[in-house]
Amino acid sequence: MSARRRRRRRLIARQGEDDDPLSSLTNLFDVAMVFAVALMAALVGRFNMSDLLVAENFTWVKNPGTPQMEIVTKRGETITQYKPQASSDASGPRGKRVGAAYQLESGEIIYVPDE
Repeated sequence: MSARRRRRRRLIARQGEDDDPLSSLTNLFDVAMVFAVALMAALVGRFNMSDLLVAENFTWVKNPGTPQMEIVTKRGETITQYKPQASSDASGPRGKRVGAAYQLESGEIIYVPDE
């Protein structure tokens, strides 16, 4: 094969190539979006937060009975988060008693208000 034919074949083969050095980064945005969606799905599944995606109203207690307890409430489109503050006066609970709750053997909970 002559040198002229080889040169011609190389020119024909290179005509389809892009000489832009940034062309290799064109799919980087797509890869980043797929990674972000996968990360969000993994976090929602890991922390059992799928209730936030549902249209119903709900109340969710995170870390109950610990100092890091949080109460998250969703009403319609509004999500509120309550973090109890540790009081310097630790003499007892603040507030008043409004009733008692009893759990039956069947698992049902009954609330009896004080008079």
